[in-house]
Amino acid sequence: MKKITLILITLFSIASYSQEKTAEKTYKKRVLENTEVDFISSYYSQDGDNAAVTGGIGTEELTDIASTLTVSIPLNDDDVLTIDATISAYSSASSSNLDPFDASGASNNNGHDDDDHDDDNNSSGSGGSPWVESSGASQSDAWVNLTANYSHSSDDRNTILDGNISVSKEYDYTSFGFGGSLTKLFNEKNTEIGVKANVYFDSWQPVFPTEIDSYLEANQNLNNGFFSGIEILDQDGDIVNKNGSNVWSPLNNTLIEDESRNTYSLSLSFSQIISEKAQFSIFADIIQQDGWLANPMQRVYFSDRDNYYIGNASSISNYTSKENTDVFQLADDIERLPDTRFKIPVGARFNYYINEVVSLRTYYRYYYDDWGISSHTASLEVPIKLSDKFTIYPSYRYYNQTAADYFAPYEELVSTNEFYTSDYDLSEFNSNQYSLGISYTDIFTKRRIWKLGLKSVDLKYSNYERNTGLSSSIVSLGFKFIAD
Repeated sequence: MKKITLILITLFSIASYSQEKTAEKTYKKRVLENTEVDFISSYYSQDGDNAAVTGGIGTEELTDIASTLTVSIPLNDDDVLTIDATISAYSSASSSNLDPFDASGASNNNGHDDDDHDDDNNSSGSGGSPWVESSGASQSDAWVNLTANYSHSSDDRNTILDGNISVSKEYDYTSFGFGGSLTKLFNEKNTEIGVKANVYFDSWQPVFPTEIDSYLEANQNLNNGFFSGIEILDQDGDIVNKNGSNVWSPLNNTLIEDESRNTYSLSLSFSQIISEKAQFSIFADIIQQDGWLANPMQRVYFSDRDNYYIGNASSISNYTSKENTDVFQLADDIERLPDTRFKIPVGARFNYYINEVVSLRTYYRYYYDDWGISSHTASLEVPIKLSDKFTIYPSYRYYNQTAADYFAPYEELVSTNEFYTSDYDLSEFNSNQYSLGISYTDIFTKRRIWKLGLKSVDLKYSNYERNTGLSSSIVSLGFKFIAD
C-alpha cells in the first residue's frame, strides 16, 4: 500500500510540474495589449530671403498644415501591424514663382510636362518679382504618404523583426520604399543591438522654370510661344532685338535626362542601460543615392553671363531689393548636381534620470557627405514632471554645417562649372531651435471618446532661426487613444 501511495504521489508531482512548465511556456505578455490610435496635427510657417526657385534671392514664405493618423493593431500575442497615413498641404510663395510672369503660365499645367503648355499662348508682358508671390498653380500642393509596418517579437521578447512598405506622392514627385530591421536584446534586456535597411525608388514628374521650358518648347525661337508677345530687356533696361546676336538664351538645351532618384540606407544601433538612472545609445547610417539629385524647379544665375529681364525697366537697378515688385530676371539654367551622393551620419544619445521630477535627454550627431558638407547637431531636452499627469519638456537644438562644393549665392556662380546650385539648404550656416512642450498622460484612460480611451495629449511649440535669415515656427498637437 505504501508503494502504491508513493507511486501516486510521484505521478501527481510529475503531472503538477509538467502543468507548471506548460503554463510557463504558454503564457506570455502580449507585445501590444490593445489597438492604439495616434493623431498628430501641426501648423508650420517660415519666411526668409533666399528662395532657391528664384536663384538664391526672393521670398521663402511658406505655410504647411499636416495631419498624421497612426493605427497600431495587435494581430496576436507576438505580431503588430501599424498603418501610418499623412497628408501635408502647403502654400509656398517661392514655389509659386516657378512661373512668376502670369497665372496662366506653365505652372498652371498641374505639373504635367507635356507638349501642350498653356504658356505657348501667353502674350502677357507682366514681369513678376522674386519678392512677390505669383498666382500660378504651383503656389500650393499636397504631399500624401502611406506606410505599413509589420512587427514580430519572439517568445522571449529578445528578438524583434520588422518589415515596412511605403508610398508617397506630390504633384511633381513620387516615392516608393520598403525595408526591414532586426533588433536583438541581451543581458536581461539591458543591451540592445539593431540593424535596419531601407530602399526608396523615387521618380520626378518634372516641372521647370517657365522661361526655360517655354524656350525649348518653341524650338529656341523667341518669336514663338510664350515669348512672342513679350519684350526682353537687357541690364540697362533697353529692349533687345530678339533676332540679334546679344539676346537671352539658357546655358543648356537639355533638362532632366534621368527622372529617377534612388536611395539605399543601412543603419546600425547599440543601446545600453548603464544603471537605474542612465542609458546611452550610439548609431551610424550609411546612405547612397543615385539618379537626378538636383531640383528641376530651382534657377541659377551666372556672373559670367549677361542678364536679361521681363517687366519694368526702372526696377532692374533695384532687382535684389524687396522694393522690386515688377521685374524678373530670366534664368541662366536650372540647378545641376552630381548623380550620386554618399552620406554618413554617426551619433549618440545619453539619457539620465536625476530624480522623480527632472531627467535629461541629450543628443549629438556628426554628418559627412561627398558633396563637401559636414555638420554637427547637438540637442538637450529636460522633461520636468509637474504632477502624475502633467510633464513639460523644454528643449534646445544647435546645428551648423559647411557649404557644398557646388554652392554659391545669387550671381556668384560661373557657367564653366559642371555642377552648381544657389539652394541655401546647401550653404554654410548655423541654426538654433528652441522648443517647449507639455504632455498629459492618463494611464487608466478614464476620459473616453466613443470606444477610445484617451491615454495622452501632447502640445509642442518650436521656433527655428538660421543665421542666413530664414526663420520658422511650428506648433503640433497629438493625441493617443487606446481602443477597447
